[in-house]
Amino acid sequence: MFDAEKIWTSTQLPTLPGVAIRLLELSKNPETEISEIVELVKTDPAICGRILKSTNSSFFGFTSQITSIDKAVPLLGTTVVTSLALSFSLASDSVNTGPLQPYYRAYWKQSIIHAVAGETVGSKCAKGLECEFFLAGMLMDIGRLALLKAVPRDYFPALMTAESQERELVDTEREFLGLDHAYVSTRLMESWGLPDALMKGVRLQHADEETLLNELDPQKDMLAAAMVLSNAVGDYYLSSVSGLALKRARFLADRFFNMDEAAVDTFLEGLNGRIEEAGDLFSVDMSDIGDPGDLMAQANQQLFQLTMKSQLANQQLSEEQKRIREEKERLESQNLELQKKATRDPLTGIYNRAYFDEAVAEAIHVACDRCLPFGVIFADIDKFKVLNDTYGHQFGDEVLKRAAALIARNLRSTDILARYGGEEFVILVSNPTEKGIEKLAERIRAALEAGEFYCGATPVPVTASFGAAITLPGRIDNNYAERVIQQADEAMYDSKKNGRNQVHVRSMFSDEDRRLIKAINQGKLSRWLVNKEVMDIPTISRALLQVAPDNRPIGEIAVELGLMLPEHIDTVLEKQEQSKKRFGEIAVELGYLKPEQLVQVIAWQVEPPDRLISAISKCGYFPVERGRLLLGEYLETTSVKTTCKIV
Repeated sequence: MFDAEKIWTSTQLPTLPGVAIRLLELSKNPETEISEIVELVKTDPAICGRILKSTNSSFFGFTSQITSIDKAVPLLGTTVVTSLALSFSLASDSVNTGPLQPYYRAYWKQSIIHAVAGETVGSKCAKGLECEFFLAGMLMDIGRLALLKAVPRDYFPALMTAESQERELVDTEREFLGLDHAYVSTRLMESWGLPDALMKGVRLQHADEETLLNELDPQKDMLAAAMVLSNAVGDYYLSSVSGLALKRARFLADRFFNMDEAAVDTFLEGLNGRIEEAGDLFSVDMSDIGDPGDLMAQANQQLFQLTMKSQLANQQLSEEQKRIREEKERLESQNLELQKKATRDPLTGIYNRAYFDEAVAEAIHVACDRCLPFGVIFADIDKFKVLNDTYGHQFGDEVLKRAAALIARNLRSTDILARYGGEEFVILVSNPTEKGIEKLAERIRAALEAGEFYCGATPVPVTASFGAAITLPGRIDNNYAERVIQQADEAMYDSKKNGRNQVHVRSMFSDEDRRLIKAINQGKLSRWLVNKEVMDIPTISRALLQVAPDNRPIGEIAVELGLMLPEHIDTVLEKQEQSKKRFGEIAVELGYLKPEQLVQVIAWQVEPPDRLISAISKCGYFPVERGRLLLGEYLETTSVKTTCKIV
């Protein structure tokens, strides 16, 4: 792995001579006299000579010959002289005659294009500051020069890969070095004390469009925006992806400099002459950058090809997405079919015994956790063997299908119907009462008795015998599901022995269970609203369909309601490990909860009052404000003191 410290500790890093550094300091001071600049430039004969030569070049276009630095500096101005001094200092650092010479030359050519593009943009939006924009462009890729000089062997693979694979240089730099030249440029500029605005342009030169829009303010960050645009112009002239560079340049010019597409094209076509002049100024041959018309045609052709390729890719992607969507639908349908086969009885279409066994186990867990009763109803078609022997097995199958449909029609959405085996059906009933489960079984019995069964045109009477069991499970009770099912099965055989076509119910409630369930029901907000005649039972029942229970443990709810302390929960759970008792029972025994508080917590868990009031308000039965008032009044009647939020 590449060690970045090799860059910063290298003795070959680009440096600025004392004159250039001092010029930077003087240029920042508005009170600096021209004479000070003249005297400072004279101290470095090399810089002095190049500035004087530049003054007489076509780059500046003065009509008369300038023969002394004393005349050149006032004509150029402090900013221009400072920029030239810095640029010439870097130019001397970029000369190389070894195997890396092409990469040095490529760096310098791109820097000149950046500088000229920046200067041209500056002339349009920042009159008088064009030279600052020129210098910003010249410095933008100084990190490339630093990498070439400081770590040439490490840098060479990144350069070669970018060239041979026609990839972005920053991508291969990050791949081989773990950093890019923009980062190196920023570090160098920081060490030289250059302005933050300039470093911001360097940092963002390769950023995506979304980042640029978020980080650049067209009014405040004009220099940085010009640098990013100049970078795109450099890629337009010298990279293998001129089409993408042209697209990026058009986007940046439009968003930050109000230049439409035609203005951008004109701007690019007008740069060549200035680029050649700048090349002469720094003794760099720029003759191979290409004819403006050819460049534009090549970039537009590449853009067209990229657009067509993108459209084809999008079409292929759309077709692939369609294929994936169809395959997903097919698999989902297949999975549903497999699930149906695994959980449904193939003859009647209702659930099978395996699914019912799992549902009972889950029902016991929920009922125990929330202190809720649950029940099981068994139904057995009377004299089914006689029906089969008399009318045939095909008729027997039709009886089973018809019976399943009649039973299902008389159940609630929360009840689960399954074929238990042969002519037996079983129903899992959630949260029933003793009277309720008996009425449900009787309603189904009567529906079967009244059902119309025909063998051809012959009506055939069909009845069934029913047995039901209702229970409130304890916390730990092995084989509890078997016990409940056995009680329901035995109750069904009581019906058989007593003449068939009847219902028998076995309650597994203890007297304590009945008192607890009655107290919980009395503590519910729904019962309170009905008792106060605020709402009737059918209306409150519709609202309750939208109310989910609070699935948190009783202890957590009790803590939230201010009835228990958090540390009490751990104590109760420790006791529970040694006992079959419910959490609430132990909490009462330890004095953490009073019996009436336990009842209220369970009522809250089964039917959260805040959720019920919200559901009632959403159904439009009464306004939210009235709901808050009723909830407050209800809470005053309980031992719970809490703040409920109605959503």
